[in-house]
Amino acid sequence: MKKEIINRLTKTFEDYARELDRVEFWFARDLQTLLGYTQWRNFLATIEKAKESCKNAGQIIDNHFVGVSKKVSIGSEAEREIGDFTLTRYACYLIAQNGDPKKEEIAFAQSYFAIQTRKQELIEQRIQLIERLNARQKLVASETELSKLIYERGVDDAGFARIRSKGDEALFGGNDTKQMKRKLNIPQNRPIADFLPTVTIAAKNFATEITNFNVKQNDLHSEVKVTDEHVKNNKEMRRVLAKNKIIPENLPPEEDIKKLERKVKKDEKVIATSSKKQLKKK
Repeated sequence: MKKEIINRLTKTFEDYARELDRVEFWFARDLQTLLGYTQWRNFLATIEKAKESCKNAGQIIDNHFVGVSKKVSIGSEAEREIGDFTLTRYACYLIAQNGDPKKEEIAFAQSYFAIQTRKQELIEQRIQLIERLNARQKLVASETELSKLIYERGVDDAGFARIRSKGDEALFGGNDTKQMKRKLNIPQNRPIADFLPTVTIAAKNFATEITNFNVKQNDLHSEVKVTDEHVKNNKEMRRVLAKNKIIPENLPPEEDIKKLERKVKKDEKVIATSSKKQLKKK
């Protein structure tokens, strides 16, 4: 396919994209024209095939193909109502996949929507990654504060480790830190939180924040009193998670957060380099 044709089709497809509540979509009647279909009934048959593909992929059809109606002019100021669909990018991709690849427009659309869908997946993955990194940084900060607070009250590093482990035992249904590391196959010399999902990291952080607040508010001094406070708060976090059918000790470990940090930094360098190149071009 010639470069000028690709450029023209890219611009045309992007021009027809709509947005509602930050969700990008296309109208099926517009896509019909873009894909070179002259008859709506023929295009409807392709849509039905795409719906079946959507179902087979384990997706909810109504999340991607939404039936709508709109009025069109038929002359002399008269209008009539016609059926249409709003289509997500994924729906458009499935329609293109079920179209005739010998058509120039279909061949283009198959690649276009596949790439756009992948871009969206990468964006969503990066957002989830950053959320997990942010949650981990908050936990580091709250645990650092707790360590300082109890050190000022005569509790040493070994005492802090015991307090934290007892908190983990309360959160993970009787499994202390060492047991959870063995259960999740985490190296004993690494912090367990580096391998936990975001929801568990957030629960640990909230429990620690409450402990910090109450240590200061109630002027708790001994290791026993701080431990009781921390256990109480972690038990409460476990209760909230369990109420939402989340059992923290049963959640699988996630990728080492240190590797993810390196990946984010590498991506940021690539973005920075790319931006500099774009500025030089301009």
